[in-house]
Amino acid sequence: MGKIDRLYAMTVYLLNNGKASSRELSQKFEVSVRTIQRDIDALCQAGIPIVAETGVHGGYYLAENFRMDAHLATDEDYSFILTALKGFHSAMNSPRINATLEKVASLTRNSDNGIILDFSVLREGDHQLLQIFQDAIKRKNPVSFEYTNADNITRMHTVEPIAVVYRWYSWYLLAYSVVKNDYRTYKLTRMTSAKIIDAAFTEEHKSAEEILNENDNKMPPKHTEIIAHCKSEARAKAIEYLNGIITCEYDNKDCDMKLYVIENEHLWFGMLLSLGDGIEIKAPEHIRNRVLESAKEIIALYQKL
Repeated sequence: MGKIDRLYAMTVYLLNNGKASSRELSQKFEVSVRTIQRDIDALCQAGIPIVAETGVHGGYYLAENFRMDAHLATDEDYSFILTALKGFHSAMNSPRINATLEKVASLTRNSDNGIILDFSVLREGDHQLLQIFQDAIKRKNPVSFEYTNADNITRMHTVEPIAVVYRWYSWYLLAYSVVKNDYRTYKLTRMTSAKIIDAAFTEEHKSAEEILNENDNKMPPKHTEIIAHCKSEARAKAIEYLNGIITCEYDNKDCDMKLYVIENEHLWFGMLLSLGDGIEIKAPEHIRNRVLESAKEIIALYQKL
């Protein structure tokens, strides 16, 4: 990274992250502390209002009234923004997103960076729910919906929506449950009868990013290690869909694998069953028994016919 690019990037970093020490900046931009100090001097001489605070908790930060000039963004910057917006638009097909897309597209002559994000598959079934939740989040209104959980229990929920989140291959609603006095995620495909309630939130909430980070750190997903033997004809699918890690290969192209799964998620288990006799669970015993019981239930079902 050249000096000009580093000075620009440093300004953006301070604008987005607030105060940062010279050591933090030197690690971020992979230069010496002395170079950072010279860069700060250069930015100050260029009229960028950087405040230096001394002491144990000191550092550099930008004056509160400072704003970046939009024209400092390059065509390449805009091409990345456009790529993200096009991907967002493919997922939601919203007139509001399309209007933003057209505004940004008018700011650059070259929008082709060789990357296309196509999330059109995410529109299926969830578009109306997404619109309801976005409107409720903007207006800070609670929402109610009927929800069927992983244990097949259906209840009505009333929550304060924080954000709609796409993760783990599905759309989720991040929301605050007044009843549970905690933040929860709800899978959109398990919802029905969603509606906005004409009321206000009970309290101010942190940003969605902060809440997700806190919850992920508080309750990280518990992964179970599975030991499996995989036949040659199933190994490619096991690697692609189950993230299988080969631990031993045999002359006939069969292999032993390790799989790491979240037990209460169902996608991996369905894929495991779809591989049939192409994969055999060796351990742990309770996963092996779970596959066996599911196989027995399937056989019993078809023997009735």
